[in-house]
Amino acid sequence: NGSTYYQTPNIDRLAREGVRFTDAYAACAVCSPTRAAVLTGKYPARLLLTDWLPNGRWHPKAKLQSARFVRGLPLEEFTLAEALREAGYRTASIGKWHLGSEPFSLPEHHGFDVNIGGNAHGAPGDFFFPYEGNWAIPTTGLRARWNVFADGKPGEYLTDRLTDEAVKFIRENRAKPFFLYFPHYAVHTPLQAKKEVVAKYEKIPEAQQQGKPVYAAMVESMDESVGRVMATLRELGLEQSTLILFTSDNGGFYNATSNAPLRANKGAYYEGGIRVPLIVKWPGVARAGHVSAEPVTSTDLYPTCLAAAGRPPRPHQHLDGLNLQPVLAGGASLDRPAIFWHFPHYNDHPSSVPSSVIRRGPWKLIETFDPTGVELYNLADDLGETRNLAAENAAKTAELRRELEAWRKEVGAEMMRPNPDYDPNVEMPQKGKKKRAAK
Repeated sequence: NGSTYYQTPNIDRLAREGVRFTDAYAACAVCSPTRAAVLTGKYPARLLLTDWLPNGRWHPKAKLQSARFVRGLPLEEFTLAEALREAGYRTASIGKWHLGSEPFSLPEHHGFDVNIGGNAHGAPGDFFFPYEGNWAIPTTGLRARWNVFADGKPGEYLTDRLTDEAVKFIRENRAKPFFLYFPHYAVHTPLQAKKEVVAKYEKIPEAQQQGKPVYAAMVESMDESVGRVMATLRELGLEQSTLILFTSDNGGFYNATSNAPLRANKGAYYEGGIRVPLIVKWPGVARAGHVSAEPVTSTDLYPTCLAAAGRPPRPHQHLDGLNLQPVLAGGASLDRPAIFWHFPHYNDHPSSVPSSVIRRGPWKLIETFDPTGVELYNLADDLGETRNLAAENAAKTAELRRELEAWRKEVGAEMMRPNPDYDPNVEMPQKGKKKRAAK
């Protein structure tokens, strides 16, 4: 993983046995929209699902009003799970869902035969049994209680329990095609880990640490989960006939880890908020150990999985995704001119600004709505996004802004509108500090 601090031997092995993408992107800098993109093959802006759910926070005195967005994965979307179930696959969602709730937007409403541990919440109340949460419902003053699992053993750790369920599902379905969607709650907050693993990282000198010991221990437990799943596939003789994809829904949390050399963090549209790991192991197709710098994104997983299942593409569905198979073989590039993002909302993560983004080749343009501005970076020369080239490259800036605006119109992106109740003297909340509304 490139780190001298985090220990991920199983994920590292997966990377050696598959293709590792250096320029892979989450479709959004926060969780729910990226998950929707994975399951539909569509950009969040096209789905009108552009913020995390069930975000009811609002900023009544902000300069702009946040754009309208749907509060659950729309039923009319024909998800990857539905496509694979139609092809005879047994489908399971085990772990975090975070794409809506009753009465229409749980995994079982979107093509999954099995839903274990998935609900409307983006985090557990606790990573140790009984996993109980006491959720503050935004803007209402009310609280709701929930459990990821109603049953369990004292001291049981959620990452381990979910892995038990995943291994059980694989064993029970070894004789038939299966699709396992296995999104861990880790490494989301609350930051909690097994004491004995935390103790190991606490012994590492602070100068060598790239994050916090608890976070590192959570990463190690997730890595162990990957190892257990892989070991089960090998034991059952399924490893060579199984496509495995490993990725994330956004960049690292701002106060838990370092995203260096990338700038910023989860919630932001600098590289630290959206560039994520992606490993694809596809025996017989993906060239083991190959490292690809091809820009790819969450929407590409849907058509890639269909190809692995021998199913025809559904271009009317995964409008924004491309099959990665040619890249996995180690040669061709994708026929895609650019990748886009659209986030017409306020967010309390540091460096998060309402914005739209385009990356084409090495060029990346960020258009911000509040404050109004434009930033242009050449990622080939400036991966850390330290030099805004917009002023000295006016022609390139104008070209990319036109392309970004055309894309927003094509997907029907919702835009922010002026707020008639705007008060520049009201401070806006932000994790770690407060920021004043821009004038």
